[in-house]
Amino acid sequence: MNPGITNILYALGVLGVLGALFGLLLGIASRVFHVDVDERIEKITEALPGANCGGCGYAGCSGYAEAIVKDGVATNLCTSGGQKAAAAIAEIMGVEAAEVVPMIAFVHCSGGNNADKKYQYSGLTDCFSVSNSTGGGPLTCQYGCLGYGSCVAACKFDAIHIVNGVAKVDRNKCTGCSMCSKTCPKHIIEMVPVTAHILVPCRNQDKGGVIRKFCMSGCIGCRACERNCPNGAITVVNNVAHVDTAKCKHCMTCVLNCPRKLVKDI
Repeated sequence: MNPGITNILYALGVLGVLGALFGLLLGIASRVFHVDVDERIEKITEALPGANCGGCGYAGCSGYAEAIVKDGVATNLCTSGGQKAAAAIAEIMGVEAAEVVPMIAFVHCSGGNNADKKYQYSGLTDCFSVSNSTGGGPLTCQYGCLGYGSCVAACKFDAIHIVNGVAKVDRNKCTGCSMCSKTCPKHIIEMVPVTAHILVPCRNQDKGGVIRKFCMSGCIGCRACERNCPNGAITVVNNVAHVDTAKCKHCMTCVLNCPRKLVKDI
């Protein structure tokens, strides 16, 4: 036989033997390192909305699904999926469906273009960069919305936008995932029950005489709302009014008595 052909056949034979050997080793390794995956994890992941927003506190829908199955985490933490997802997950896990309390984001600021600025800022246009590089931002009010849209970028549902220099939430689109709240460096976006309608869009803590000088929309802490509320649902703490949504009966007394028309029926 031609030596060249012999060499080729020999090489092919060696490759064949090596291929078979590697295949055998891979087969053995797959058995040795095989990890059983609970099929419930996949089913729960499919029942979730797939937004991977992190509102449940876990790294995406698959992370939450795994935590439910392996760690017994509550089945009603997905606000984006709501009651439908909670019911589907409960059925998969063979437990009673827990109630999902629908939440919505609310921005505690109405300043924006109504608030004075210490200077005109020119540079990176995201709230974290502005806040960190300018000592809190260009607003005279150190508690106000910076208006550079880090919350807008974080929202996967197009539910928050900058309007007249301040973040505004679209209640019809907000799923309560809380990503905007977690993103805001000023911590002025709060998650509240969707049933909450009487709210105060301000987080200023300066005294009334000070806030009057630089914001036409800020709470002056006059306590008119607190004095007139028949349910004790609104109190002034650190010069700004806060609403206890559990106590509020939506009687509108605080709205009608606010001299700055700041307490809102959202």
